[in-house]
Amino acid sequence: MAVMDILRLARPFSREELNMLDFLEACLDRESFKQTKKFLKQNKISLFYTRIGVSDSLVSEQEYVQLRLRQGVPGLKSFVEKTNKKIERNAYEKAFKLFSKKAHELIPTLIAPNIIGADLIKKAAALQLFVDDPIHILLLGDPGTGKTDIIRSSSELHPISSFGLGSGTSSAGLSMTIKGGKIIKGLLPLAHNGICAIDELNLMRPTDRASLYNAMEKGFITYDKADHHHRLDANVKIIATANPSGEQFVGRTVEVLKKQIPFDAAMLSRFHLVFMMRKPDREKFMRITNKILEGRQKKVSRNDKDFVKRYVDYAGSLEVEIPSEIKTAISDFVNHLKSSEKEFLVEVSPRLVHGIMRLVRASARMNLREKANINDLETVQDIVKESLFVRKS
Repeated sequence: MAVMDILRLARPFSREELNMLDFLEACLDRESFKQTKKFLKQNKISLFYTRIGVSDSLVSEQEYVQLRLRQGVPGLKSFVEKTNKKIERNAYEKAFKLFSKKAHELIPTLIAPNIIGADLIKKAAALQLFVDDPIHILLLGDPGTGKTDIIRSSSELHPISSFGLGSGTSSAGLSMTIKGGKIIKGLLPLAHNGICAIDELNLMRPTDRASLYNAMEKGFITYDKADHHHRLDANVKIIATANPSGEQFVGRTVEVLKKQIPFDAAMLSRFHLVFMMRKPDREKFMRITNKILEGRQKKVSRNDKDFVKRYVDYAGSLEVEIPSEIKTAISDFVNHLKSSEKEFLVEVSPRLVHGIMRLVRASARMNLREKANINDLETVQDIVKESLFVRKS
């Protein structure tokens, strides 16, 4: 050790340095903390405060400490980078725990905040971010109801996502194509283990939907050309929009509305949740107008989106248990739904039961809980009823 380094070890820390070291001692292992103190004393590194950088409404405590290598000091770059990653990871874990207490409240507000209403649909899209096995959501409704904004916005909150238009997406655009011997992935494999958002799915040609069926059902797509057979993973969560036949729903009865669904039973049955969205009547339109006039147009910052993406990724590995009493309550709920099936646009199928289970787990996962509770089920029940019951007015 150089003489100057030995002499510097005797210098006292400043009050600010001591405060920063107190922070670091709580988030570093003993050896890393010891080394950090030594290098700080020797003036080889400095400490500074930084922030996670999201809106205060998401996380109130954002400040943490980082190390900075002094100019001209050799050999410590790797140490500084590794230590900073440890500190940052610890800071985010603390932020995630704080955020988890209000995730149910906040995440839906980050989905298409410019769209007034559709609260339960936004909650469903928020839960979709946290499901383990895929949940597929269809927003079926009139033009101008905010469907596109919702699916685009929700897909932007997942760390893995793709977005495409049904009218401009071919079978190859969904699955893959080969150019010059190189595989070019389509929307589905690009969104493997993430969200695939498809706008105006009804405009996609039925012959181009084959790979979509496979991905929604089996989690992979295949591509055959000449003597070549390819299979790519596409374990995706689909969120899509569609307009009814004739572009806008007409009528109020279930029988009349069913005739305006632009998909056959095979396509429709692959969605766990189907929400019918209609243009508001005059009274509801004026309520929306007043809310717009009362508040300012909201935008979600890139930092806030990135934070939620990171949170979704962090929560993704959490295994959630559904207690037996919740399973019993799910059975009772499904039995009640089955008795009202004539009132729905879609049938109550085993797929819906799987969907309810996955959404209940997702609700707990959104709060970083390892066990689902009755609040999770009640949230999912409200969402499922919104997707099934046809509003008469």
